[in-house]
Amino acid sequence: MKNQITAKIKEEKIIAIIRHLGAKDAEALCEALYKGGIRLAEITFDPAGTIPAEETAKTISVLRDKFAGKMLIGAGTVLDMDYARIAIGAGAEFIISPNTDPDVIRYTKECGRVSIPGAMTPTEVVSAYRAGADFVKVFPSDTLGLKFIKALRAPLPHIPLIPTGGINTGNIADFLSAGAAAVGIGSNLSRNDLVKAGRLDEITALAEEYLRAANGGAAKC
Repeated sequence: MKNQITAKIKEEKIIAIIRHLGAKDAEALCEALYKGGIRLAEITFDPAGTIPAEETAKTISVLRDKFAGKMLIGAGTVLDMDYARIAIGAGAEFIISPNTDPDVIRYTKECGRVSIPGAMTPTEVVSAYRAGADFVKVFPSDTLGLKFIKALRAPLPHIPLIPTGGINTGNIADFLSAGAAAVGIGSNLSRNDLVKAGRLDEITALAEEYLRAANGGAAKC
């Protein structure tokens, strides 16, 4: 299972990050993204507590059932073991964090899921990978920039990186050309305002635009 998930992430390249939505709206958003060609979705936890962890777990579970065999559904903002247990219990197929917690990495791998902890510096990236990460999320990439990703890849070409933050249709191809294994895209793609307004066709069109940009302007087969 884990190897298949890892391969799918490398193949699909775009992880749509979904924040601050209940199960019904998240399902509508995922359907629109799927129609546009997106196959990877990250449902984030909310440490501020606006959306309880249990509700996020329910959303993950609902989406896993709804999109089984169509999309991979993962969990984001998994800060510690409490979140990791909840996420994996809900069926999350990959676990993404803004930080690196060796216990979360270890538990994720023991459960046969894909581990994607976050890091910012070369030391943090190497530490995360040595702890067992399958990919390392480089965050915040909008602050670090494309040049940083290129510089990081030079001494660390063996570590699969997933830049997250500030990815748009104008720079996604550059990040992928720089060696990113995949990218995480939040509100630039997963537009909650469009979901709330019922303008789901616009999200589908946006997903298609991102896929074209990722493929250098060519449509995905």
